[in-house]
Amino acid sequence: MPASQSPGEASQPPRIAVLGLGEAGGEIATDLVAAGADVRGFDPLVLPPPGVTARADDADAVRDADLVLSVNSAHDAIPALDNALPRLRDGAIWADLNTAAPSVKATLASRLAGRPIAVVDVALLAPVPKQGLRTPMLVSGDGAERYADILIPLGAHVTVQPGPAGAAISRKLLRSVFYKGLAAAVVEALAAAEAAGCETWLYENISAELTGFDKHTIDRLVTGTHRHARRRADEMAAASEQLRELGVQPRIATAAHDLLAELRDQETHE
Repeated sequence: MPASQSPGEASQPPRIAVLGLGEAGGEIATDLVAAGADVRGFDPLVLPPPGVTARADDADAVRDADLVLSVNSAHDAIPALDNALPRLRDGAIWADLNTAAPSVKATLASRLAGRPIAVVDVALLAPVPKQGLRTPMLVSGDGAERYADILIPLGAHVTVQPGPAGAAISRKLLRSVFYKGLAAAVVEALAAAEAAGCETWLYENISAELTGFDKHTIDRLVTGTHRHARRRADEMAAASEQLRELGVQPRIATAAHDLLAELRDQETHE
C-alpha cells in the first residue's frame, strides 16, 4: 500500500511522480493516468501531458509521491536525485529508469543510505514509444518488489531480478553489446553494399541468416571465432580494406579484425 495509507483505510490510487516528460517519460506518465494513478511531473523543457499535475521542479514533484520515476537521462540521473532529495518523503521509492552504468545506479543507492527510502534500478528492455507502461522492465534493488506491487496492477510488465541496484541495468547493457553491435554491423555492411551496387543481395542474405539463428548458431559463432581466429583476422583485414576503397569507414570491420587478431595472438603464445 502507499506509504501514507494505514491499514483499514480505503484504497487510494498510488501517487507517482515522473521526472522527465520527454518521449519515454511522457508516454509512461500518460499510461499511468489512464490506469488510474495520481500522477505529478516535472520537466524543464516539456509540458506535462493531459492528466499529469505540473510541478515547479524536481523537489516539488516528489514532495507527496509514494513512487518516483526518474526518466530523464543517464547524465541527469544523479542530479535529479540530488535536486529532489530535500523533499523526498521517508517511505517513498526512488526508481531510476535511465540507461546508466551500474556504478551510477549504485551511487543512487549510496546517496540514500541510512534513509528509509527504497531504490529501484529499472532496465527498460524495449523501446518505450507505442508501448509506454507496457514496456518490459527488469528491476533490482531493495525496492524492486514494492515497485512491482505498485505498477503491475496498473498494467506494467515487471520482472524482478534479485540483487542490488545495478544488477538489472548490467544485464541490459550486456545485451546491448550484442544488439547495438549487431545493428552497427548491419548498418556498416549495407552502406558498403550500396556503394558496391549489391545492397539488395546483402539485405536478403542478412535476413536469411538472422531468421535461422538459434542456440546452436551461437555456439558455432563462439567456437568458430576462437578456432579460426587467424584466418578470420585476415578476412576482416581484407574486408576493412575493401570498405575504405568503397568510401565507407570500417569501424565495425576493424573492431572485428582487432578482436580476432588478439585471439590469434593469444593462441600463438599458448
